[in-house]
Amino acid sequence: MLETVPTAAVQPEPMLPELFRVQRLRQDSHDTFAIELVPLNPAFPMAFVPGQFVMAWVMGVGEAPFTLSHDPAETGHWELSTRVVGNVTRALRQLKEGDIVGLRGPLGTGWPLEQAVGRDVVLVAGGVGMSQLWPALCVLMRQRKNYERVSLVYGARTPEDLLYYTQLRQWKEAGLLELYCTVDRATRAWKGHVGVLSTLIPRLPCDSASALAMVCGPEVMTRFALYELGARGLAPEQIYIYLQRNMQCGIGLCGHCQLGPFFVCTHGPVFRYDRVQSLLTKPEV
Repeated sequence: MLETVPTAAVQPEPMLPELFRVQRLRQDSHDTFAIELVPLNPAFPMAFVPGQFVMAWVMGVGEAPFTLSHDPAETGHWELSTRVVGNVTRALRQLKEGDIVGLRGPLGTGWPLEQAVGRDVVLVAGGVGMSQLWPALCVLMRQRKNYERVSLVYGARTPEDLLYYTQLRQWKEAGLLELYCTVDRATRAWKGHVGVLSTLIPRLPCDSASALAMVCGPEVMTRFALYELGARGLAPEQIYIYLQRNMQCGIGLCGHCQLGPFFVCTHGPVFRYDRVQSLLTKPEV
């Protein structure tokens, strides 16, 4: 039976942050950490669609967008996974259990899980892009009988940077997931592939005529992955990508994230590739 992906609730005051308490901090790799947050208001609606994001506000520091990065079935908290790359992420890393932050959301569009039913599904993740695809993968694994082959191509800098690797291996060993991992720099213990992620895409066992692909990672990686998926026979309308731009308001008012006729924060961040294909080749767009 198909599990319905929850519909995110619309907040009555989209510019007013909801207060959350830090429940747990977790170090996932040498530079990637996750933060679990619970709302102070127990009646706050926690449903979200995999791929949606929130605007996280740290008092006295600022606000930045973060994709929700946990299984949607875990309804008691929200989780953000990130690296320290700026003032807000640095402030988040310095928080302690019990500290308070503000969140606005969930915002934006999600991954096309319902469109993928009955089809081969290909996930392509680079770096922390894995955390942005993780909620979708959790739904795919829980509803595994509703999909044909599910494949994940995942690249990271080193073996230690591969997020969720233990769980991914368990799904592979159970025959639920076709897993293709690669790293830029191997250790002596690493027996897997070393090299560019896009070189693994030609190995995928999928029906190119009907497969649906979801791609998330650094923009350079995304471009090479799109090329290889096209060479593999997938049409642009079969591919969905996660775009990251300078999102500041999160609700399509400020215009900082405008991409041609689209606002990434409201029309995205998940886009069907054919809708934005021409825009990604234009300078300064």
